[in-house]
Amino acid sequence: MRILLIEDERPIALVVRRGLEMARYRVDVAHDGETGLEMARSDQYDLLILDLMLPRRDGWSVCEALRNERSPLPILMLTARDALDDRVRGLETGADDYLAKPFEFPELLARVRALIRRDKVHRSRLIRVADLEVDTVARRVTRGGEEIALTRREYTLLEALAANEGRVLSRETIQERVWMDEESYSNTVDVHVGALRRKIDSGRDTRLIHTVHGLGYTLRRPDDSST
Repeated sequence: MRILLIEDERPIALVVRRGLEMARYRVDVAHDGETGLEMARSDQYDLLILDLMLPRRDGWSVCEALRNERSPLPILMLTARDALDDRVRGLETGADDYLAKPFEFPELLARVRALIRRDKVHRSRLIRVADLEVDTVARRVTRGGEEIALTRREYTLLEALAANEGRVLSRETIQERVWMDEESYSNTVDVHVGALRRKIDSGRDTRLIHTVHGLGYTLRRPDDSST
């Protein structure tokens, strides 16, 4: 599991990172909101731990930007500000949970585990993008009511793209974090995307799978021209 921590107080960031790594999470750290937002956009994380009072871009703005982009990333706000208005504003901008400083690390860890567990349950559902449906429990895919047979890798790739609708997944992200396969190569990803595109988009008026040149691939609905 991979966690992004955006925290400008370096001693706190160090303690949290070490604790999470001891709990067997992989942790990346950003010390300002602008850098953290770009990392959250460009990489695949299972959870974001987000401070509010950040240089360059505050935590509310980071959270709001991600939610406006339909990012499903679970967000835990971690801050010294514990006023009711701050908590309400954080939740209204899209945070999933809120923990005030000072905190005990066991409570932070419990909240991290609960959010990741809840996200797994949430993702075990039917994902719909336009007329495409991905049943993540039955691993069944249909488009326009027509069932589509996919190989294991094609299905895993499609589920990742659909779960990150509108976001670009790089070849490296697909290779390392979707398939977790160090022996595959970027051209292998291209081959599987091509095969998947033929099954999902071929012969249809509307394409859902798109290449973003120099960046990677995205799956988006027809009315979304943001990528």
